[in-house]
Amino acid sequence: VTRAGPVRDAPRADASPIAFLDTQTAERTANVVLVEDSAEDATGRLWIAVRVPALPENLTGWVPRTALGASEFVRTRLIVDLNGLRATLLSDGRPIFTAEIGIGKPAWPTPTGEFYVRSRIRSLSPFYGPLAFGTSARSEVLTDWPDGGFVGIHGTNAPALLPGRVSHGCIRMRNADILRLGRLMPVGTPVTIS
Repeated sequence: VTRAGPVRDAPRADASPIAFLDTQTAERTANVVLVEDSAEDATGRLWIAVRVPALPENLTGWVPRTALGASEFVRTRLIVDLNGLRATLLSDGRPIFTAEIGIGKPAWPTPTGEFYVRSRIRSLSPFYGPLAFGTSARSEVLTDWPDGGFVGIHGTNAPALLPGRVSHGCIRMRNADILRLGRLMPVGTPVTIS
């Protein structure tokens, strides 16, 4: 997102605003959105349908193309299997990475659905390990968590707890695994949690 502004419920300037997109995330990284469609309005202006990192989950709305920077096609998808406690990264539909994970405790479940990676952050806290990815997923329980409860994918200072239901909703990996994932998974990668 290169220009902050409203997200609208239809591809036209007079449509109702349903959310607001800023140019940066709460972590001060570039705000990245997942593009889902495009359309021209009656004046010929190009609008882009984007997945908005806001509650309710998977909210999709329209922004003018001029509000967005360069687009990039991503060939990866992260599949998070909550029952199997495993994450698998696909590239062009083929697995290229898999790791055991920690997920949310029953009181703080990891949300399910279709999301995307919206930021990559070098962690400064041993609790989060050496690297963290911010996603568009949000906790339905911890809404007072920083910036409204965004769910991350990060390392850990307690690898012996993995695999397991050990977090407040985030997806934890051993530090070697998160570093390997960091070399393979770009920002913008779709994430399926089920």
